Amino acid sequence: MLNDEICKKRDELNKSIEQGEEYSKVYKLSVELDELIAKYISNERLKRTKE
Repeated sequence: MLNDEICKKRDELNKSIEQGEEYSKVYKLSVELDELIAKYISNERLKRTKE
């Protein structure tokens, strides 16, 4: 489920920040998380229009 993917990606991002990973990795994870969130919002909007 998309919610689970978002939670996993957020945890992965937070761990990479805490561990002092390279900026490029942190940035990549951040972009991936943003994309998942955008997908979630889009799906929610579609659900509302179908109601």
